[in-house]
Amino acid sequence: MAVVVVTGASGGVGRAVARQFGARGDRVALLARGEKGLDAAAGEIRGAGGEALPLPVDVADFDAVDAAAAKVESEFGPIDIWVNTAFSSVFGPFGEITPDEFRRVTEVSYLGYVYGTRAALSRMKPRDRGAIVQVGSALAYRGIPLQTAYCGAKHAIQGFNEALRCELLHDGSGVRTTMVQLPAVNTPQFTWLRNRLRRHAQPVAPIYQPEVAARAIVHAADHPRRREYWVGASTAGTLLANAVAPGVLDRYLARTGVDSQQTADPHDPKDPGNLWKPADGEQGHDFGAHGEFDDRSKPRSLQVWASQHHGVLAAAGAAALLAAGALGRRAAR
Repeated sequence: MAVVVVTGASGGVGRAVARQFGARGDRVALLARGEKGLDAAAGEIRGAGGEALPLPVDVADFDAVDAAAAKVESEFGPIDIWVNTAFSSVFGPFGEITPDEFRRVTEVSYLGYVYGTRAALSRMKPRDRGAIVQVGSALAYRGIPLQTAYCGAKHAIQGFNEALRCELLHDGSGVRTTMVQLPAVNTPQFTWLRNRLRRHAQPVAPIYQPEVAARAIVHAADHPRRREYWVGASTAGTLLANAVAPGVLDRYLARTGVDSQQTADPHDPKDPGNLWKPADGEQGHDFGAHGEFDDRSKPRSLQVWASQHHGVLAAAGAAALLAAGALGRRAAR
């Protein structure tokens, strides 16, 4: 039984990740702002056979995050796994995002990861064990229009995590850090994020259910020696294409990236979303893990299985080559 901390655990991917750990009987600490989502997530974990500790925390406040980590260890014991998932963002052209909004997104979506990692590492390093999982995105490598604040934060996490990993390897530390790059996921973010557009926001297809991401994240937590995991064929395709022809992608996304992130439904650009206050706060409700795009979302990904079973595929490929060689020799006789 592991002691696990999940930030952003009240909804979306974080909620699905917390449930996944709970279903295998782990002790799961849930960090997020909205108490209604936290309480509901805690109930799901307990119902699945795990233990839950909901802790209302704004991850942009390091002292609060560190105090939460201390609370976890006092009630559950030493933290084995820390998963950084919490984020916020603003949909809209860069010129329409205010400096305060950009700062807030950066504090939550980038510094929240830094603060969570620091709180975890300060406890894991003296014990010389533990795993830290940074939940990223294909947008950690490939920026897209209307998401400058989010893309900037994800790029920052990527650089931060690589540098930290190098330091841990240099020190010969038993603590591991890994990153999981996600595709478009059907979460409530498209309902509750700050949106300055006049149309409703949507993920760019193909869309995956949050459980696909959750299974990959739990696998990464159990196998943190690998530096990075990609989830979904779209993530793999985007990152490979960006490495080969980023300029072509610039022009392609300039043509398609704005309309593809919006539905035809109208939206009030003055709606503040959850940037400053949780959508599942006192006047809100529990949103759960899924968003509003269930009918368009994939429940599984063959690419994820293949990514996690390189050895099996290599052995199968070698066996196929040997069999082909044997057949060829027989045919030549």
